[in-house]
Amino acid sequence: MPKPPSPERYPRSARTRLKRRPDRARYDVEAVHAALDAGLICHVGYVIDGVPFVTPTSYWRDGDRLYWHGAAAGGMLKHQQQGVPVCVAVTHCDGIVLARSAFHHSMNYRSVMAFGTAEPITDAAEKRRQLALFVDRVAAGRDAQVRAPTARELRVTTVMALKLEEVVLKVRSGPPKDDAADMALPVWAGVLPVTTRIGQPEPDPDLDPNITMPKHLRRTPIN
Repeated sequence: MPKPPSPERYPRSARTRLKRRPDRARYDVEAVHAALDAGLICHVGYVIDGVPFVTPTSYWRDGDRLYWHGAAAGGMLKHQQQGVPVCVAVTHCDGIVLARSAFHHSMNYRSVMAFGTAEPITDAAEKRRQLALFVDRVAAGRDAQVRAPTARELRVTTVMALKLEEVVLKVRSGPPKDDAADMALPVWAGVLPVTTRIGQPEPDPDLDPNITMPKHLRRTPIN
């Protein structure tokens, strides 16, 4: 039988090649997308007049592009629209790794870093479509239930897009990696799992009591 096709992969670059622990690097598109889709907040790094900034913001993915948005008057997005390089990071802590020695304590994690130049979405219809995807990303089916943005609201909102081309996913999983000489120490070792969950919805105090909670808010854990 013919071999199944190999998974699509992002090419390695000088910035995405791991020099320390290269065995933890993942470049397959499916794994990168899964890690991105499991998160809600990214950190966007960029430089203004020689000063580094890192801005946390919500994001979403559509195909091979990562998107984030904000106020059109904001300095961060105004600067990014000038074509400056950015680095976007998304990190999940999956566990606290407790070893038999202080030195070998660690974290289980999934961390994506993407490099490139983000571009603003200038087409009004595409901007509206992307913002609808963002609303539905937060709560599936939500965009169809709420008031659509007005022309002014769209005008004062900037949506940035970063094509996913230079990307790496770094993963650490499993138990602690203790030295052989420490294995007999009378110390508990293992992993404390860490998860992120959506809690019970809390109604707005001003909500009409006749309005019931929609089914799309009864969601499962993010990751």
